[in-house]
Amino acid sequence: MDAGGTDRSEDDRGEGGGIRTALTGLTTRGRSFLAAGIAAAVCAYVLGQSDLLRVGLLLSVLPLVCATVLYRTRYRVAGSRRLSPGRVPAGSEARVHLRVDNVSRLPTGLLMLQDRVPYVLGPRPRFVLDRVEPGGRREVSYRVRSDLRGRYPLGPLQLRLTDPFGLCELTRSFSTYDTLTVIPRVEALPPVRLSGEARGYGEGRQRSLALAGDDDVIPRGYRYGDDLRRVHWRSTARYGELMVRREEQPQRARCTVLLDTRGLAYEGAGPDSAFEWAVSGAASVLVHMLERGFSVRLLTDTGNSVPGEGADGFAGASQGTADAAGLMMDTLAVIDHSDGTGLSRAYDVLRGGNEGLLVAFFGDLDEEQATVAAKMRQRSGGAVAFVLDGGAWERESPAVPGPADGGGERLRMLREAGWTAVGVPRGAPLEEVWRLADRERSGLMAASGGEGTG
Repeated sequence: MDAGGTDRSEDDRGEGGGIRTALTGLTTRGRSFLAAGIAAAVCAYVLGQSDLLRVGLLLSVLPLVCATVLYRTRYRVAGSRRLSPGRVPAGSEARVHLRVDNVSRLPTGLLMLQDRVPYVLGPRPRFVLDRVEPGGRREVSYRVRSDLRGRYPLGPLQLRLTDPFGLCELTRSFSTYDTLTVIPRVEALPPVRLSGEARGYGEGRQRSLALAGDDDVIPRGYRYGDDLRRVHWRSTARYGELMVRREEQPQRARCTVLLDTRGLAYEGAGPDSAFEWAVSGAASVLVHMLERGFSVRLLTDTGNSVPGEGADGFAGASQGTADAAGLMMDTLAVIDHSDGTGLSRAYDVLRGGNEGLLVAFFGDLDEEQATVAAKMRQRSGGAVAFVLDGGAWERESPAVPGPADGGGERLRMLREAGWTAVGVPRGAPLEEVWRLADRERSGLMAASGGEGTG
């Protein structure tokens, strides 16, 4: 039952294997009536009481009649589901709208509508619908919420049919379902001076063409509405048709967000764990950089790059900011710990080209992996590392980051390699850590005589 789509369920004798299916739908009340009727009939036979026999027959026959009538009732019901929205941040609510249409010529009886949802989204919703007239419809809705990111199936929708006496109940299921995507929490970040670029477009050292790369210098065919002053007459004479000069494309700065997903680098689980903080931080930086006009990509320690299409796997305005952000958010919604033990695969990807600004979220780093991470700085225009201090993260009380946080050996190695490295204690607000990195970067840029905005 796709969002906005329709599915149909039909009660007929072709499903269920005859009257046996109807008998299996007897409720507790119906089974009680049947048992009481049989017992009364037996007692009446033994005692020779004809009046008691009539009562026993009535009690026995009534559930069977209700089951038979309910089973042989033929009407068609169409259902649809609509998610609003289909992608929500963790901790936010989405509303599910259900609609049931009676597309047959017969009115329905009492219906119970039930939708299957994972337990993390809340209790299973149930609705009782009164008689639906021929051609009529009923609409209901419910809310779902999850503190855990992921992709959760909704459905299939189930329809329970019952008789007026409540003696028999049959269940029919629709065939399709929807998927709700719960993405990481995204925090709004203030513009800070983290990179060597003035903005997403600029004269920075690490940059790429915003649209078509080197092909932009080649004249293209004339299109209706083009300014005739842009006609390239030499190419027109050569190709025999009007050719115009392409407008010079602005240079687009790049940003790579590196997310360390190694399972051994993080401890704990749940919404407040260090790994979830890193995933949320990566999502926030990706959205922030896209809004600032950067071409961005998401890279993990396994060497996988998202979106991975186009030149060097970066995405930006040419692909559509919303599409690029959606693709990366969908990836982060289901990302999990990797089985890797090192960062060498990510380093192999980064050393192959100019990455522009590099923003990394690391878990615990031993000396060997800190050395690998330090080498990543060589090919990037600017590098900012957020290192989640395992020892500090295990403390129960939250801490506010400061210059003294994370002054260990691994941070010293990163800083000596040119990184702006910040230790992240448990519960540290991302915005505060982001501003701290700005202050440390500003001091480094002032010492080297350069500045920029990120």
